[in-house]
Amino acid sequence: MDASPSDRPYPKSALPSHFRNGNSQMPNGHSLPQTSVGVNELERLTASIHTLDKGSGPVDLNSLQEPRTTTQETHPSQIGHQNTESALNSTNLNVAPRDPRDKTSESKGTNISRPAGPHILNPSIDFDGLSWPCLGTRERLDATPEQGMERLEKLEGAIKTILECIGEDPEREGLRGTPGRYAKAMLFFTKGYEENVRDLVNNAVFSEDHDEMVLVKDIEVFSLCEHHLVPFTGKIHIGYIPNHRVLGLSKLARIAEMFSRRLQIQERLTKQVALAISEVLKPRGVAVVMESSHLCMVMRGVQKSGATTTTSCMLGCMRSSAKTREEFLTLLNRN
Repeated sequence: MDASPSDRPYPKSALPSHFRNGNSQMPNGHSLPQTSVGVNELERLTASIHTLDKGSGPVDLNSLQEPRTTTQETHPSQIGHQNTESALNSTNLNVAPRDPRDKTSESKGTNISRPAGPHILNPSIDFDGLSWPCLGTRERLDATPEQGMERLEKLEGAIKTILECIGEDPEREGLRGTPGRYAKAMLFFTKGYEENVRDLVNNAVFSEDHDEMVLVKDIEVFSLCEHHLVPFTGKIHIGYIPNHRVLGLSKLARIAEMFSRRLQIQERLTKQVALAISEVLKPRGVAVVMESSHLCMVMRGVQKSGATTTTSCMLGCMRSSAKTREEFLTLLNRN
């Protein structure tokens, strides 16, 4: 006679012992074998996850304009009857999920998928006429017409010296006007030093009850590599989640143009565009992706003409929520 289901020995689990939770109850009151190896490894894994949530190291909070709040980590065995949701909502980014589905990850202690760095928490945009100024930027911006002509002549002389140093004759017919033309072109290539976010936005911030993603793709940009003074060109894609305010669409392109018309590296350019939009709008999240080709590695050096470089910067819920970030990337890759 067959034994009743309750009397039959419970089959062995197909999972290795170190993957089992020794306190998990199985059907019919059976328990998985509790081994010290399995329990210890589970505790080490949980502790490592909590360690990752703490960030990469101490940050000087006194130097930040808006010090971030730190979450007190609690060992899994001490959670007990605590209010788990209130503890998990205390994040470094202090941004609530836009999509209720994003809350499912919080129950696992992974509410921050990408910790923010101190530069993101403390953007340095100056609205008094400069945005991320460099040495000499104020002097160039406030120059009189006479000082501007003197600057142009000085630059023209420098270009003439370069032509002489490479073995050319600046006085021959084809190069006679080149120093002046190049001087004017260089001032145009770097005209972003004379522009600022405040004037570009020009009060084009509008109140709007819209909380879904805004995405502007394929904004062409041209910049100069600050290491070799040769161009790199490409496209910037900008997306953000509004927080009851939206920005005129053309302003997104103008902000990208302003920062690209400087001596740049692609990594910094991407982050500056994202931080500027974040400072102007205070949105729930900002994402910027840039793809470009650098002539410094095409026409010199390694000489790889097919190489492209992609950089990204995610802020707010775009950084803390994997689902929102995935939505942005999905829309970005649609034809």
